[in-house]
Amino acid sequence: MTVYLVGAGPGDPGLLTRRGEELLRAADVVVYDRLAPHALLELARPDAELVDVGKAPGSAAMTQEAINSLLVARGAEGRAVVRLKGGDPFVFGRGGEEAEACIAAGVPFEVVPGVTSAVAAAAYAGIPVTHRRVATSFTVVTGHEDPTKGGSDTRWDVLANVGGTLVVLMGASRVAEIAKALIAGGRDETTPVAAVRFGTRPDQHTVRATLGTIADTGVESPSAIIVGDVAALDLAWFERRVLFGRTVVVTRAREQASELRTRLLALGATVLELPAIRIVPIDFTVPDLAGFEWVVFTSGNGVDAFFDRGLVRSKLDARALAPVRIAAIGPGTAAALARRGLRADLVPERFVAESLLEAFPVGSGRVLLARAEIARDVLPEGLARKGYEVETLAVYRTEPAPPDPDTLARVRAGADTGAIDAITFTSSSTVDNFCDAVGVALPEPQPSVVSIGPVTSATARARGLRVDAEADPHTIDGLVEALVRKLAQ
Repeated sequence: MTVYLVGAGPGDPGLLTRRGEELLRAADVVVYDRLAPHALLELARPDAELVDVGKAPGSAAMTQEAINSLLVARGAEGRAVVRLKGGDPFVFGRGGEEAEACIAAGVPFEVVPGVTSAVAAAAYAGIPVTHRRVATSFTVVTGHEDPTKGGSDTRWDVLANVGGTLVVLMGASRVAEIAKALIAGGRDETTPVAAVRFGTRPDQHTVRATLGTIADTGVESPSAIIVGDVAALDLAWFERRVLFGRTVVVTRAREQASELRTRLLALGATVLELPAIRIVPIDFTVPDLAGFEWVVFTSGNGVDAFFDRGLVRSKLDARALAPVRIAAIGPGTAAALARRGLRADLVPERFVAESLLEAFPVGSGRVLLARAEIARDVLPEGLARKGYEVETLAVYRTEPAPPDPDTLARVRAGADTGAIDAITFTSSSTVDNFCDAVGVALPEPQPSVVSIGPVTSATARARGLRVDAEADPHTIDGLVEALVRKLAQ
């Protein structure tokens, strides 16, 4: 097999290349850096070996020599190894050393370039490294050279006069020394400078100064330092997104959370995923649908379970639903049906069980209600009052999800310090299991609690939470809109 040196980009998971994603999904082993976005590890197979070799200033989980040996050993075992590196492997990423180790050992390797922070951090801060009227070239240099090579080959006096834009990576700890050297080399002390910390991440922070003042601004690692007239340009977009700087807790099941997380990340939020529930498949058999007038679905999870397990287990396909009419509790459920090639005959205006009952016609015959193993009895009882014989079919169940200890600690600490701005709940079970996991009442001022609908809100209030906003409509889109309106206040 092969060792793949994959550039993960500077922090935003969306900057990973398609080739990088393809390799991550197929990898047997993922060896990752401190600065590689941890969200990308979710792309790896559940059985993949994940090895943290992160290096931070002054400490290292593993030396470079040990990393080289690890890559060679795993590659020689015939396994597909992804070496996930922050930024680009060959831009101050020591990818060259790892490639040399593979060549020396006869292990095949491939390089997958990544987006370098030298360009991306500046771009996310609204600074183009080149601009037709300002700078027609840019130079990238490291501010942290190998201390074992016995000297420096960086000529700051020459760089001071090279013109264009100068981008310094890994230079935060030496910013005062670098600025002084550039001024001594001939750069004017009024030259604009910008330092972008955690570029492309939700906690990105940009400091703007000059060569003469940058040393007094407290530049911290990791920062990309941009020197030149382009640093005076302010084409900011990333830090102006509506939820930038806000931290939101998502309690939805991990199987469902990607849509909500993606929406929040796109709006600039830092997302802490603390899934309060998990979706557990159960075995069931779909009855003969020819004897039913209606099939009612109460969630997208129910649709997926009905098709992926029930119909498959019963050796049927979507044509089995041809004789019946289909009701969906809301647009999310209807969309799940549409992905299966089916159109719901009934979708209520409000997306709760009570509204579905109001819209349901009075009639007779049999109704198959596909739902979670444990659910409210509002629908079966209400349909029975409308004249139907109701048969419930449990197609999945929810269970409390064991919380990740690190994320749970961050949520607790964030609630105590006010670092968490909002908590979102998408069902009563997410409320109950979140409260059980956290184990303490949320302190005042309480983070904003945003609920997907009235039933979830009632559960939250029963658990002692103040509900600050409720989605209308009761969908993920409605939840995001309610969250934005609340935090905008």
